[in-house]
Amino acid sequence: MKLGSSQTSILLSFVFLIFVTLCHSWPLSTSNRWIVDDKTGSRLKLTCVNWPGHVHVMIPEGLQKKPLNQIAANITSMGFNCVRLTYAIYMLTRPDEYGNLTVAQSLEQWNLNNATRDMKIYNPEMLDLKLIDAQKAVVDALHKENIMVVLDNHVSLPQWCCSFDDGNGFFGDKYFHPEEWVQGLTTVAQHYKGHPAVIGMSMRNEIRGPRENEEDWYKHMKEGAEAIHGANPDLLVLVSGLSYDTNLSFVKEKPLDVDLGNKLVYEAHWYSFGDSDDDWKNQPNVMCNTVTDKFQNLSGGFIISGEKPYPLFLSEFGADQGFQNEKDNKYITCLMAYVADKDLDWALWTLQGSYLVREGQIDTDETYGMFDSDWQNLRNPDMQVRLQLIKQTIQDPHSKVPEYNILYHPLSGQCIQVGGGGKLFVSYCNYSTRWSYIGDGGGNGSPIGLFGTSYCLNAVGEGLPVRLSNDCKSERSLWKPVSGSNLHFAAKDGRGKTLCLDWDPDSSSNSTVYTQQCLCMDDDLNDVPNCGDNPQKQWFKLVKSNMK
Repeated sequence: MKLGSSQTSILLSFVFLIFVTLCHSWPLSTSNRWIVDDKTGSRLKLTCVNWPGHVHVMIPEGLQKKPLNQIAANITSMGFNCVRLTYAIYMLTRPDEYGNLTVAQSLEQWNLNNATRDMKIYNPEMLDLKLIDAQKAVVDALHKENIMVVLDNHVSLPQWCCSFDDGNGFFGDKYFHPEEWVQGLTTVAQHYKGHPAVIGMSMRNEIRGPRENEEDWYKHMKEGAEAIHGANPDLLVLVSGLSYDTNLSFVKEKPLDVDLGNKLVYEAHWYSFGDSDDDWKNQPNVMCNTVTDKFQNLSGGFIISGEKPYPLFLSEFGADQGFQNEKDNKYITCLMAYVADKDLDWALWTLQGSYLVREGQIDTDETYGMFDSDWQNLRNPDMQVRLQLIKQTIQDPHSKVPEYNILYHPLSGQCIQVGGGGKLFVSYCNYSTRWSYIGDGGGNGSPIGLFGTSYCLNAVGEGLPVRLSNDCKSERSLWKPVSGSNLHFAAKDGRGKTLCLDWDPDSSSNSTVYTQQCLCMDDDLNDVPNCGDNPQKQWFKLVKSNMK
């Protein structure tokens, strides 16, 4: 899917609409599963991008590529309202080796002469700052753009993260001493006390390794959370789980025993790492269901429901923005459907187009980055479109608007709308058409109605456009979610043939919604293994909303 000039213009207008809603009132708190403005109680959704500053040099990436104020302004223009800014504990706890270094000295010890030369051009005032002061300068620049900051302790020893046995993974590892870690967290919390940009601290990124165990997790996460809260009670405290932040299942039976008032948030990560390439290729419907269930029941999706819900922050997800990786492309589409449905707070990996040093290599490319390797342009403008619905606040617990549905196409990030003359088309999700849907009708399906009217969607025939009709009782109007993914919507046409909603974003900018044969399913709507088709274009999600 490539953007035309008119689409780009619409997108820029839409990003501006997001921009004008970015203002927030510090500090933030929690109310059940929501993050809220502490003063008004209204929901404030975090839509963040990660910006690493934890790697060897210990400064946020890209300051040798572009002026700091331009990077901050670009983050705003992309529609993010928040940055998850990473750092290394040793920067705070080991002054002789790390903390007292200036930016220039840190660059020099890695022989980054070209980077030093370029920083003199783009950010010369940064070179003589100590590392913690350089970090604060970045936070201040973000604050000027009204961007919120979550400070994330990524590692103790500054290095690329995260290997299973790199000594940075679990309490008591070579570089992960619990007392020193608590000292560092306390120092950071105190350093930013009263700073209106810093709204939260994430205690530790991707806990892992051969020594990980639940007993030590409970002990030390409680210590770290209480240290942050004691030093700076205004901050949200973000708690990560085990196994690279993919396992919080143990807190179902034994919640973390810590009293932070209304400041506790859990966080989770979701990537395609470890998924089978063949499974995503051959059984994408089944695989989407498998990974969604895993995130819901193991990684922490359950946190937002139950007797005592908490907010869940999806603090890392992402994919190669070349979108040439089949597994990544199908995973991110599946994830988008889930994130929109649950309206999670989130942080995309990642902002940077390159690294000063990564794993011994200088000026390395980051294919997951929003920027290209020169930090001059977006790596893939289509990513902006794919994110545009989940950047919006979809649900608000205090809204008085009657609940309705948005009909979302997660492959493109766009929504089914109704235009003049009742024509259906796919476009950006701002001012989305409202739909009603009562469920699958006990397996028989039910109408997808135009909210507040007597009209509904009708399946006319294979290869034909879907239409609006006041015939909402015949089988052609009874839609039900099918396939392992539950992301296909099927109904029967006038001849009794079962068809699925379909829209191909690569169809020469044709925005018409059709019905076609259901991909990767047999005539009985069972999933077909080793399917040669790509069913993503038929994936749709009815997302509940109550926003104006």
